[in-house]
Amino acid sequence: MPSTPTVAVPTDAGDMPAHVWLPESGSGPGILLLQEIFGISRYVEQRAQDLADLGYVVLAPEVFWRLGVARVPEGPDALDRAMGLLQQVDWDAAVGDVSAALDVLRGRDEVRGRTGVVGFCFGGGLAFNLAAVRDPDCLVSYYGSALPGLLGLAPQVTAPSLHHFGLDDSFIPPETVAEIQRAVERDEVDFHLYDGADHAFDNPDMPQLHDPGASALAWERTAGFLGRRLPVG
Repeated sequence: MPSTPTVAVPTDAGDMPAHVWLPESGSGPGILLLQEIFGISRYVEQRAQDLADLGYVVLAPEVFWRLGVARVPEGPDALDRAMGLLQQVDWDAAVGDVSAALDVLRGRDEVRGRTGVVGFCFGGGLAFNLAAVRDPDCLVSYYGSALPGLLGLAPQVTAPSLHHFGLDDSFIPPETVAEIQRAVERDEVDFHLYDGADHAFDNPDMPQLHDPGASALAWERTAGFLGRRLPVG
């Protein structure tokens, strides 16, 4: 992926780095993209570019910045290292940081119209929490790993929302997915289940979990949802 501009997001502990992708038009609705546990990985960069290709201004903050980590290096110990970082995250501080990032995104000259949030795995739960305390115009959460512990916030999440979960998720069992679905379902919430799909089924850099069919269908649904909720042009 080509290098992208980095901007500073002011927080109570200093400046958090965040990466910007612009659409070919140079302006459009905004999307705050929240990483999975590997940081601003090659996969997150690709999805950011995919969103920019749809016409969105994308901001992806380095949520692990307080731990001094932008991305977890690829390798056989990457998952263990990422899980170790996850255990060190101050959740409330992370919510505050991404809230500040939402303000920075909305304040950018290139952003026209509405602003939504899209998150994967760790970022999917963080995006849900952000939507409970702020007012994004829409939310897309891919297999939000923290959602089982955040369901008390569900009544506060009023933005139109799209959720994706695999039914063979190694980390979130089907009965827990069903509990999440019951808690979040209401008008303007789309909840999609994918038979045979594991956790991180959208990430092609994790071949043991990636499900190309589920990934393609979920992305088609994501693009359609965003097109309705954050129209470009």
